[in-house]
Amino acid sequence: MGIAYALIERATKDKNPIITINHGRTDSTDGRVFPYIFPLQLNPYSEVSAITSYLGERAGGLDKLKGKKIVTLYHGSPYGKETIPVLDILAKKYGFEVKHIEVPHPGNEQQSQWLEIKRYQPEWVILRGWGVMNPVAIKTAAKTGFPVDHIIGNIWSNSEEDVTPAGSVAKGYISITTHPAGTDFPVLQAINEHVVKKGKGDLEDPKRFGSVYYNLGVINGILNVEALRTAQTKFGKKPLSGEQVRWGFENLDIGEAKLKELGALGLLQQIKLSCEDHEGGGRVRFQQWDGSKWALISDWVSADRALLRPIIEQSAAKYAAEQKIPVRDCAAEAKL
Repeated sequence: MGIAYALIERATKDKNPIITINHGRTDSTDGRVFPYIFPLQLNPYSEVSAITSYLGERAGGLDKLKGKKIVTLYHGSPYGKETIPVLDILAKKYGFEVKHIEVPHPGNEQQSQWLEIKRYQPEWVILRGWGVMNPVAIKTAAKTGFPVDHIIGNIWSNSEEDVTPAGSVAKGYISITTHPAGTDFPVLQAINEHVVKKGKGDLEDPKRFGSVYYNLGVINGILNVEALRTAQTKFGKKPLSGEQVRWGFENLDIGEAKLKELGALGLLQQIKLSCEDHEGGGRVRFQQWDGSKWALISDWVSADRALLRPIIEQSAAKYAAEQKIPVRDCAAEAKL
């Protein structure tokens, strides 16, 4: 799930942006060091910070997390492990206990992990899963008696494919999302009218229209197109170079009025990128599986970006030093 060093180097050398929407190295948020990598909307640190904020809301305030126990059940990969340090920082700040439990890939056997969770008796389990690990986690939690409605899945544990294989025991499971499922948005209705109904789509299963992953694809398309449009306002309506596309992303600013114009109000969060900030969002909502579909159960919840930014910059600076990468001067570039 992480971005390989070679891929980062290639993007920088070729000057071609790579879009890692909702994932990728957290420190690639710092565009001064990673000029061509864009972890749009949500990086892993923002993800776990927003989850902590939500758990604080559920408890009646972040101060009420003091003394509570939380488990992170994570996929045994760099992706799964990436948020351990920042969750430890959040635990220290708010006074809760945190236990990290690894599930080896692919995750189709978790009995020992959930017995350990049962002995620990946490208030919540944060699931940083992938693929088969997710429905197995839900089924094993139910089998061992842990309440499914106290499991919160991360961004790659939040789709219909993660819950339907678990069957009826998945009812009540909670996950974060950068966008809702469903088709109640003008942009989805237009796609349905002009693409799906006319047989121009390529979905093998038509029921996936409006699913979590389908809608993520729509959002990815919106962000890419709007970045190109932004770039063309400066460089003209013509084929663009990689550097010009980068400028388009770094000047992307989609507010409420633009979301209404795009027919994506309520589907896509407001987002503003810059030379320094290649994430631009850092907000999520929470959804709960009702047995047949996802239902939103929260408004937008923000990550503590003020807390996270120095950590991101420190990591990016370390990478820059190791790789002998010059750090961009964003203020000087803005004057050009």
